[in-house]
Amino acid sequence: MTAWLFLVLAAGFEIVFALAMKASEGFSRLMPSVLTLVAGGISVVFLTMAMKSMPVSLAYPAWTAMGTLGAVILGAALFGEPLGLGKILATAALVGGVAGLQVSS
Repeated sequence: MTAWLFLVLAAGFEIVFALAMKASEGFSRLMPSVLTLVAGGISVVFLTMAMKSMPVSLAYPAWTAMGTLGAVILGAALFGEPLGLGKILATAALVGGVAGLQVSS
């Protein structure tokens, strides 16, 4: 259970990392650039902690799927990025794949 908490925290910081990277405008804005680096580092630390008791074959794909889901939803909400049917279906497939990895582990 603790590993999943670490993994969720890692994914949350990965989402912050992605959104801050977008806001940094190619690392041309100081505060979003700093936030990008800090959030990315914290995300990797939590992912590493989760991997102490989770297989990499589950932890890494779950981390990326949660991060992708958050980035897709918040990218649309905060940056007005299009959220079409194709993007929704592809994101659902990714989350479904990770669920399949969990079930088969």
